[in-house]
Amino acid sequence: MATWVWILIIVLAFIAGTALGFYSARQYMMKYLKENPPINEQMIRVMMAQMGRKPSEKQVRQMMAQLNKIYDKQK
Repeated sequence: MATWVWILIIVLAFIAGTALGFYSARQYMMKYLKENPPINEQMIRVMMAQMGRKPSEKQVRQMMAQLNKIYDKQK
């Protein structure tokens, strides 16, 4: 085969591998973040305690609802 054919095959394989790798990494991260959200109720309680506040359960749930609303909007 001619040299240009090999170069074309290598370039196409590189492009396909990059696209497939990006797609699979994106799917994995979306699944991971859905199963392990970056902020949970315990983290909110700790943050508010560090700010010198004792949050009520209602405040914690309101903050979680707001964060979930933001996450859902991004999708």
